[in-house]
Amino acid sequence: MSQRSQDALEPLIPNSRVEAWRVLVVENSAHYSESLVMGLKRHGHEVNSVETGGAALQSYLDADLVLIDLELPDLDGLEVCRAIRSAADTPIIALTARGTELDRVLGLQAGADDYMVKPYGFRELMARMDAVMRRMGPRPRTAEVISHGPLRIDARSREVSLDGEPVFVTRKEFDLLYLLASRPDNVIPRKQLMQQVWGDSWSRRTVDTHVSSLRNKLGDSDWIITIRGVGFRLGGV
Repeated sequence: MSQRSQDALEPLIPNSRVEAWRVLVVENSAHYSESLVMGLKRHGHEVNSVETGGAALQSYLDADLVLIDLELPDLDGLEVCRAIRSAADTPIIALTARGTELDRVLGLQAGADDYMVKPYGFRELMARMDAVMRRMGPRPRTAEVISHGPLRIDARSREVSLDGEPVFVTRKEFDLLYLLASRPDNVIPRKQLMQQVWGDSWSRRTVDTHVSSLRNKLGDSDWIITIRGVGFRLGGV
């Protein structure tokens, strides 16, 4: 964050309200990422840092707040913002070198809740984070254990059980099932599943293969319902 990144090492403005959040940093520059992560951790936040849009789409569900650079090596940051916003209300702050009025407008229209141009001051960033989170109000954290009828999905141990019996799934099968189960009343578009579970390395056939495998392992095709032309949703209850 150039010389202004040193704000991260200074005390916050006296009497400011400080809360701890799970923050996802999506940053292509190692320099900015290291300074930002260090500052956020110093102020008590739990931080996960990724470098690509694909990784961000696989990680944002575990975050209370996303800080995203719009210049990413695999996906346009605006597309990542749109994908996140279409699926969740997770707050997003764009941190980018794109500083024109049009850039700001496009960023906000893509779903960013706030927009800061590099180089920025860390104290201002903290104040903006606080303001965004205050507007959002209290947010429930993503469930670590999801129970859906006889189906139990434990994100901590990454284990699945059905009627108390273990169901052995691969890493990607677990991610796919957990994503569907985390929003059981919603249809998850195929494209969103591909982006969030596989990032930038997927094919259309990949989703179908994993869905078929999960149905077999769960013993009933009704556990994952195909909505033709749209995507999939969790069934089974």
